[in-house]
Amino acid sequence: MKSSFYILPLLLAVASCQDILDKEPLGILDAGSFFQTSNDAVQALNAAYEPLLFNNNNNNFYWGFGELPSDEAVVGGDGSRPGLTELDFFTYTPRTEELNDFWKLNYQGITQCNTVIEKVPAITMDETLKSRIIGEATFLRAYYCFLLAQVFGDVPLLIKVTPPDELKVPATPKADVYRQIIADCDFAGNVLPVSYPATDLGRATKGAAYALAAKAHLYQKNWNQVLEYVNKVKDLNVYSLVPDYQNNFRENTQNNTESVWEIQHTNLELGVGNSLNQWWLSKKVVGGYGFAEVTQAYYDSFEAGDPRRQFTVASNNEPYFGVIYKNSFSSTKRSPRKYLQPDSTASQKDDGDINYTAIRYAEVLLWEAEALAELGRPGEAEAPLEQVRARARTQASNPATALPAVTGRDQAAMIQAVRHERSVELGFEMHRFFDLVRWGIAGQVLPDFQAGKHEVFPLPQTEIDLNPQLRQNPGY
Repeated sequence: MKSSFYILPLLLAVASCQDILDKEPLGILDAGSFFQTSNDAVQALNAAYEPLLFNNNNNNFYWGFGELPSDEAVVGGDGSRPGLTELDFFTYTPRTEELNDFWKLNYQGITQCNTVIEKVPAITMDETLKSRIIGEATFLRAYYCFLLAQVFGDVPLLIKVTPPDELKVPATPKADVYRQIIADCDFAGNVLPVSYPATDLGRATKGAAYALAAKAHLYQKNWNQVLEYVNKVKDLNVYSLVPDYQNNFRENTQNNTESVWEIQHTNLELGVGNSLNQWWLSKKVVGGYGFAEVTQAYYDSFEAGDPRRQFTVASNNEPYFGVIYKNSFSSTKRSPRKYLQPDSTASQKDDGDINYTAIRYAEVLLWEAEALAELGRPGEAEAPLEQVRARARTQASNPATALPAVTGRDQAAMIQAVRHERSVELGFEMHRFFDLVRWGIAGQVLPDFQAGKHEVFPLPQTEIDLNPQLRQNPGY
């Protein structure tokens, strides 16, 4: 189901985050006069979703951090974005444009969330709606904080509308950022609904809040807490794997029962579409940039008969969004398929309406399997792992022989099986590099990775120049 609320730009909310240190914050300047009605509150909240989008306006290259340094992808394109090449070859610096843009974008989101959280309580309006709006903003703040900590490590934790003279603060230790994320998710989980009507699909839900808390615990290796929050998600009884894996990446089958947290994009020619449709499409196709290409190693990592390989990766002589894919379409002879669509379904190449599936229920099941395996309970990890493999097996050309159940493994073997399944199930969903880092094996897999440096990216130099309290990450 595609119907969802539209994230349209709100002029009140789009001051850049580089300006945070230079101007009075929105909450002090004019938010008091803006926040008068419930409609004002909803508009301000909608603007808090805007930095999530993968569009040209945002220059949101989060995908570049998750994919290009990993073993799934190499950089393609025409060299027009040198920062992407730097990400691929680990030559990025504090002046890399994509890092600076990402920092500003997420702090823009946090500032907007804090404004909503502080200003909406004073509005005379329906209390149920008020509570939901505050819950959504609190969840979104947690999500933006998670992204910043995932990419940069220790970052300033801003949880209130703050005057400029109080913004020059040191970075907060990542462990404390995670604690705030989990506290925000707990608050949001208590007030958010389990689901929404069609007109509001894509808003933060109770399940999204619990799932993000589980992910924050996953990154800290708090395995028992991962299981606690996974069970909260499962106990809502609204999530299940869709029978067709590809329905997670098709225009008219999105926001389905597998969707836990999905970033909405809409082809309205208003800057709210998905530019991955252009960025990842082979440059041999009219309008494509081909910024990401699939490595042969990733292609070869799929088990024989796994249909997800063809669902994820385009190869020679296969149908490819209105054309037939050829080896010449990529330097690696492979290109990603996810988040792309044919021209017949999008009026502009850079304004697609395939959503970004930030958290799928399949991933929640794999978190459960990973936590159980890490706790020395490999037998219990078999069931959630099998749920994911079984869905793929049913779509194989020969289900009787494809993807046999993983059983009887010891702890080490089960951990490896779960890690493999994450790679093939979630390929090009922007997780791989971060997985390699949190597992502590990036240095073994990635030749240019330097332990003690590349676990996090450098803080933008512009931010350090503005805030002398910040300290650059080691090695940069």
